[in-house]
Amino acid sequence: MRRKIIACRPPRIAMSLLFFAGLLHWATPLGRIAVFPSTTLAALLGLGGFAIMMKAWWQFRQEQVAICPTATTDKMICNGIYAYTRNPMYLGVVFMLAAVAVWIGTLPFFAAAVGFFLIVQIAFCPYEESKLRATFGAEYDRYANAVRRWC
Repeated sequence: MRRKIIACRPPRIAMSLLFFAGLLHWATPLGRIAVFPSTTLAALLGLGGFAIMMKAWWQFRQEQVAICPTATTDKMICNGIYAYTRNPMYLGVVFMLAAVAVWIGTLPFFAAAVGFFLIVQIAFCPYEESKLRATFGAEYDRYANAVRRWC
């Protein structure tokens, strides 16, 4: 099961979760239960998440490192935003999904944000960490010990 999830790209997973959250939101009674709608907080979360994700993406592009989780990795990036979190792109997507959840304020969208976080935490992070550990050994271990997975 984990291998099938890893074959999917994280942005597609996020979009799929949003799609299903939208279906549940409009087609079930769960969509009528407003939990915590807030436009201001949603904007802050969304913009912050987008900025984090794009900063990490830009670092990958500058260093010419493949962004796809299953691609071969030949270089570690440990500076910039990666000095604060080992997974800024995933963190940015989680913030953006949380922004949609806070903006709309219903349970299905909160479930989408939590679902994406759990998929990344359980499937993608262990896969990528084992790949990096196999490639870079002690260098990756030192980095992982110094920088938290999320923030």
